[in-house]
Amino acid sequence: MKEKKYFNIYKSIKKQILCGDYKPGTKLPSKRLAADKLGCSVITIEAAYDMLADEGYITSKERSGYYVNHIDISELYPNNSNQDELNYLQIPTVDYTIHDFEYSLWFKTIRKVIAEKGQELFIKSPNMGCAILRNAISDYLYHYRNMIAQPAQIIIGSGAEQLYEIVVKTLGASLTYGIEDPSYPLIEAVYQNAGVNIKKLKMEHDGIASFALYDESINVLHVTPFKSYPTDITISVKKRYEYLQWASDGKYIVEDDFNSEFFKPGQPTETLYSLDNNNSVIYINTFSKSLSPSMRIGYMILPEPLLSIYEERLGIFSCSVPVLDQYILADYISSGNFERHLNRMRRKKLY
Repeated sequence: MKEKKYFNIYKSIKKQILCGDYKPGTKLPSKRLAADKLGCSVITIEAAYDMLADEGYITSKERSGYYVNHIDISELYPNNSNQDELNYLQIPTVDYTIHDFEYSLWFKTIRKVIAEKGQELFIKSPNMGCAILRNAISDYLYHYRNMIAQPAQIIIGSGAEQLYEIVVKTLGASLTYGIEDPSYPLIEAVYQNAGVNIKKLKMEHDGIASFALYDESINVLHVTPFKSYPTDITISVKKRYEYLQWASDGKYIVEDDFNSEFFKPGQPTETLYSLDNNNSVIYINTFSKSLSPSMRIGYMILPEPLLSIYEERLGIFSCSVPVLDQYILADYISSGNFERHLNRMRRKKLY
């Protein structure tokens, strides 16, 4: 967009002031003289001078003219010579052949949602996410993962990191959180940033070692039961029940089910959440691996007893995922496209 002439004049004079070409106390040319010199109208010069005066660079003195103010720029502009230079970032070249995502189908879904929903897409998202997406996720989990999660229990967030933070804000930062050792570095980083006490629990061939699990100081256990990174361990049913037994006396398990959609065909992995009878498992998953790393949408299933605590502590905060993105994903899931995508990916054994 072409800039207005008065704005260019304003920038030019401002630069001269900051560079010291116009010393403090210097009188600027009169509006008429400046207009004649620059080949523009007096109104244009007046608009530029008014902007400079509003920002404190010059002062108008009645029947005298405009004078440059004293401005100490040594702290504001320590390296004044490069102010007007932009150092653009290098845009990486992406090899789209490494991704096996049906972009055309996704873009078709976008066009469909925009055409059908219209103004509905401009309504503010509820705190826990849009009902249409929470319903779609609940239905998908029931039919595809054998998990019963009421839509009212599902919270939409922009990726795993935010959902980890929501866990801490819901349960409290004063608790001690046990994590797998080794584990995905981001898990430890988020908890450290949240200021919680962390205990690293030794991993063995079948999950967290029993002697480490029963550390009496641990209140919350964060685990990745399916192909834990970097060990690639998927814990057995026996170990899953051991985790649930540990949590049976009022403790909580955060089940980080990242990448779990890519189980062997016909053998969906039973989640801790689906085995839990004590409302002790907080389930987290995202669409970053199943769809695309750019898909910054994840979801959490909170046990019903924690919903009131969540509402009390986090109910005033807005959902960070755009409404349009929520509606698109909801349609993609409800139409069966998501399930067909997962089946195709598993058959190709890309993961």
